[in-house]
Amino acid sequence: MIMFSVKPVFITILSLSLFLALILLSPSSPFSSLSFTSSASPKGKSEIWSVRRLVEWRPCKWWLQGHLTPLPAKSNGYIRVDCYGGLNQMRRDLCDGVGVARLLNATLVLPKFEVAAYWNESSGFADVFDVDYFIQQMTGFIKVVKELPPEISSKEPFHVDCSKRKGQYDYVESVLPALLEHRYISLTPAMSQRRDRYPQYAKASLCQACYIALRLTRSLEKKSSELLEAIPKPFLSLHLRFEPDMVAYSQCEYEGLSPASMQAIEAARVDRKPWTGEVARIWRKRGKCPLTPNETALILQALSIPTNTNIYLAAGDGLMEIEGLTSIYTNVVTKSALLTGEDFTSMHGNTKAALDYYVSINSDSYMATYFGNMDKMVAAMRAYKGLYKTLFLSRRAFAEFTYHGLKGEKLMQALWKAHTDDFVMGRGSALPDCFCEFKL
Repeated sequence: MIMFSVKPVFITILSLSLFLALILLSPSSPFSSLSFTSSASPKGKSEIWSVRRLVEWRPCKWWLQGHLTPLPAKSNGYIRVDCYGGLNQMRRDLCDGVGVARLLNATLVLPKFEVAAYWNESSGFADVFDVDYFIQQMTGFIKVVKELPPEISSKEPFHVDCSKRKGQYDYVESVLPALLEHRYISLTPAMSQRRDRYPQYAKASLCQACYIALRLTRSLEKKSSELLEAIPKPFLSLHLRFEPDMVAYSQCEYEGLSPASMQAIEAARVDRKPWTGEVARIWRKRGKCPLTPNETALILQALSIPTNTNIYLAAGDGLMEIEGLTSIYTNVVTKSALLTGEDFTSMHGNTKAALDYYVSINSDSYMATYFGNMDKMVAAMRAYKGLYKTLFLSRRAFAEFTYHGLKGEKLMQALWKAHTDDFVMGRGSALPDCFCEFKL
């Protein structure tokens, strides 16, 4: 009978196991590219767009079939929507105004764009949008006229203050009597509308106006198409907001900015002094402080966006500290660099903003550092077109993580998880007023 000791055999097997483990886990090993790294780590991972989504937003059926609800035979009068601010704020006002006009069974007069105070220009609705196309696409949803009947055309509209009118019954009880009395009124819808309380035929008119009926003029669409063609493909459209007035309005303070940036911010503050102490910390943790270009670049890296990505910078004039982005992402282009000629230099703020909007709704992917009027419009329009590579960078998450001292790889992992959670669930992808959740 042959006798042998178990102990030496066990030691030999253990040694071989450790040896094989070292080979497999070695960075130089051909096996090290297999899935040994955690899915929470951004290192070596495909960019965020490769993550499978669970929720998408698509146009609601009641909107797409909204024209099937017949318009009343007789109109209660005429409404002109007076729109203020930048292009996308005016667009929002117009959309809300269309919903109000349909709610009150009114005929819509072409809107008035009050842009002089904002852009220092005088371009109107017809300078940006195709009027005939707008009227045609609104057929069946609401009646739109270019001109008033003779008995009304000589009069100025009776202005109705709608600053506190938000819901269906506010307008029916307070605005409809003025419409019936004067037959021609003007209004600017309140900023925080309760569109969810509108009947579906009114909401459908709003949605139709916002996402289908508003097409750029032929000349502006041609210029926008030229710009789109000139951008290297594929590309990410990045709406970055870090202008002096934006920072001043936020009442946030930043360390490490250049003297020129600090001077520009101070000049824009007027009486809006920055928060200090505990209030400043709470304000920043609530996500109220705009991301700097350098912070934006860090988040893009955390989301595994390659540094050689072609980026179109959808931004206005006066963007500060842009080197914080371009020193890391070197393939950044702007409309002013791609378009030349007198026709571009003579463009005003509204028409330039229209270029950014057109490029952003047609880009391969879209990211924004803010959730403003343009971002809401772009995200919803991209959802309408079936383009789902859309993401809003989280100022709140960035502030929360840095407040708790996260740095390096831990910060990158936390940013990856926060943003992938948003992307997977489709948060912010579209405005639910016109879009319905669709689970994949």
